[in-house]
Amino acid sequence: MRLSTVILPTDRWHEGGRAKWRRAEELGFHTAYTYDHLSWRTFRDGPWFGAVPTLSAAAAVTERLRLGTLVTSPNFRHPVTLAKDLITLDDVSDGRITLGIGAGGNGFDATALGQEAWTPKERADRFGEFVALLDRLLTEDAVTERGTFYAADEARNVPGCVQRPRLPFAVAATGPRGMRLAARYGQAWVTTGDPKLYEEGTPEQSVAALRGQIDRLGKACAESGRDVAELGKILLTGFTPDRNRPLESVEAFVDFAGRHRELGFTEIVVHWPIPDSGFAADQAVFESIATEALSRLG
Repeated sequence: MRLSTVILPTDRWHEGGRAKWRRAEELGFHTAYTYDHLSWRTFRDGPWFGAVPTLSAAAAVTERLRLGTLVTSPNFRHPVTLAKDLITLDDVSDGRITLGIGAGGNGFDATALGQEAWTPKERADRFGEFVALLDRLLTEDAVTERGTFYAADEARNVPGCVQRPRLPFAVAATGPRGMRLAARYGQAWVTTGDPKLYEEGTPEQSVAALRGQIDRLGKACAESGRDVAELGKILLTGFTPDRNRPLESVEAFVDFAGRHRELGFTEIVVHWPIPDSGFAADQAVFESIATEALSRLG
């Protein structure tokens, strides 16, 4: 199992931002991700910086740490411009970028460009076209495509990604269409659990729901002629009924990680602590988890 972190882009680079990314590498995290939003929930009225520039800066101050988004969505991205940014990020980082990608939701990003929020069906339709075109843009030198929602006209992406044939996709999905996209295009699959259980569910119900999601992923892979074992299985924590309790102690995290490793998860992502927020946690305990927890899993 791998242990990763997600660092929200809430700090000015020279006032704590840079130090967090360097510290993530020092602590031995496998990957440090950031959210790719224009603003997000309770942080909307405070500082919030862009994901692509943040990851570029993080690549410049780290050497081994993988970097990525959890997650990028079509809400305010276009495949042509995103592909150019990703190829540049992969080059700057010398092949350390993972793209977490999802369909998006009805949050602030959904209407920030002045459009009406898309229906769930339209989000799913767009996501399918978005991922397929992005896959081509990252693997072909020149792409011309006319879709229902997205188009490319001789879009050039030379020299392509450092990682071949392209940087990995970690596809966030819980529904059948998203699962099929993960099975076809993903090198990993991402979930936050069942959102219906967050408020009043139990950890046991969450484990059962996650088991069901992994079963459905397996079926989607079988339909695509792919071995589900080929996909990494990533759990972004903080959104299950456990909330932040796994970060209360090393022992609590080891118990949480062990239960989810038994389900088949290969990577657990924890939020870097942010005081006075839903992601508040003791920094010393957090760092002990980063350096000790995986060895205790055996």
